[in-house]
Amino acid sequence: MYQLVRKFLFKMDPEEIHERTIHALKLAEDSPQGKSLLKMLFGFRDERLEMKLWGMTFPNPVGLAAGFDKNAEVYHALAALGFGFVEVGTITPIAQHGNPRPRLFRLQEHEAIINRMGFNNYGAYAASQNLVDYAYADIPIGINIGKNKATPNEEAASDYLKCMETLYRYGHYFVVNISSPNTPNLRDLQETESLRSLFREIRAKASEMELRGVKAKPILLKVAPDMTDEQMRDVVQAAVDEGAAGIIATNTTLSRDEVLGHPHADEAGGLSGKPLRERSTAWVKEIYQEVGDKVPIIGVGGIFTGEDAYRKIRAGASLVQVYTGMAYQGPGIAKMINKKLVKLLVQDGFTHIEQAVGVDAKA
Repeated sequence: MYQLVRKFLFKMDPEEIHERTIHALKLAEDSPQGKSLLKMLFGFRDERLEMKLWGMTFPNPVGLAAGFDKNAEVYHALAALGFGFVEVGTITPIAQHGNPRPRLFRLQEHEAIINRMGFNNYGAYAASQNLVDYAYADIPIGINIGKNKATPNEEAASDYLKCMETLYRYGHYFVVNISSPNTPNLRDLQETESLRSLFREIRAKASEMELRGVKAKPILLKVAPDMTDEQMRDVVQAAVDEGAAGIIATNTTLSRDEVLGHPHADEAGGLSGKPLRERSTAWVKEIYQEVGDKVPIIGVGGIFTGEDAYRKIRAGASLVQVYTGMAYQGPGIAKMINKKLVKLLVQDGFTHIEQAVGVDAKA
């Protein structure tokens, strides 16, 4: 059914479609009948898919990545769509419009998207007002934080600390986003010493909040795929050394190797979708081999099917996230992936998803 609807939707501007989708989900969220209908259509539970990480329970390993619910407006409705967790943001201290439109491009032949949104959001205070009832979402809610475009890198830590000050009371985990390609020079913060310094300040702010009585939250790092093996190892090890509770691999890529010749290939921004699938899975495996015995990994990039998700899990991901896949596969993607994961577990002789994590990386 969605494939028929998609033909009509894809004739419209992609950002307009996103805005209309958020509006529709708001309407569903405001109606008990709407949420019940979403759960009936898209819900799927199986104890074999439950994951327990960081002291919390994920009903299934399939989450929605940051970038969809930028302002934490519809996470209750997204939970009803069957996701095991939802990550909101990226949220910056001060509201910003992001980059000029158009800034979102479909590459349909490649089942990919290029975006240069630029952290458009309403700011940390507005998000905090939307997150006051995060605990009633029935699933873990992550908060992805970044710096404002106008803030120079030398002062970047202050932006992350402001976000922590405003938002640490809310959400179940936090993600430090220094890997988006759409904020100038942001990825420079992945340089090892800059990263160490940033994480120390963030951890100190977290400790300060905890002394005020706020519950401790795991803080994860999201990494870019456009690094050498040595750079990735340095970044990941530095993050873990400084207290990162997990790694999200990966953000979008600047590479265009898989989409050369497409009319949009030269558009600035990060590429996501199927062209990123193999690259991100390879990074998950390498990161698991580097630090998999210390922290969990969330795999993201090019997940469209249960098989895609399972490959990332076998490579070392304890959880996975989708985004572009939902644009192409529709709102039933979490249910579809989870049902397939159960079949794949049985096929491989596993009784729980946890048994599949990293089996290919250990071989």
